[in-house]
Amino acid sequence: MSLTKYREKRNFSTSPEPEGKADQKKSESDPIFVVQKHRATQLHYDFRLEHNGTLLSWAVPKGPSLDPSVKRLAMQVEDHPIEYAQFEGTIPKGEYGGGTVMVWDIGTWTPEQPDVDAALKKGDLKFTLHGKKLHGSWVLVRTRGFGGSSKPTWLLIKHRDKYASDVDVTAAKPKSAISNRLLADIAKANGGDVEEAATGDPQPPSSKTKKTKPKKQLAKTARAR
Repeated sequence: MSLTKYREKRNFSTSPEPEGKADQKKSESDPIFVVQKHRATQLHYDFRLEHNGTLLSWAVPKGPSLDPSVKRLAMQVEDHPIEYAQFEGTIPKGEYGGGTVMVWDIGTWTPEQPDVDAALKKGDLKFTLHGKKLHGSWVLVRTRGFGGSSKPTWLLIKHRDKYASDVDVTAAKPKSAISNRLLADIAKANGGDVEEAATGDPQPPSSKTKKTKPKKQLAKTARAR
């Protein structure tokens, strides 16, 4: 796998993102996966699987779902360096992907097929996740004409197992898996746009600024006048 496209899009004298080693060897331990919550132009989640020395990467606009009936659009993007799995911080405005990045989940993954390259070529990759938030069996299925994207499009789907649920895991577990911070906290610590980052965090319930009187009370008030 090549990091050429990744490096072409970034100015490492400005962006704190890792450039990555040129000769990264295949890991002898279980390959890692990471899901990064990224408040750039729009909030999205970056799903990454270690394979052959890089992180295969997909942008998932709505984030992963634990509900097997829900198919999440996943747009394949350029491979990222292995070091990117630990990147949490702020990419300066004006740079590619400018905004705040959180390591939302991290762990290892196990292919459910003997030949990962063949599965990727076929467009049907089944795997098991062993993360802090995501677990169990999943599949990435390549599709055509979904979402109107020019990038290769896939669907990220949870398989039915004991980890399947109708709970919205992105809402239930909004904090970083490595620092226990919200996006706004990460932006504040790294000189980012705190207000923008906060739009990707759980929003407080709206409070009514004006209480209305019951109809009976309004009628009494009108008669008293």
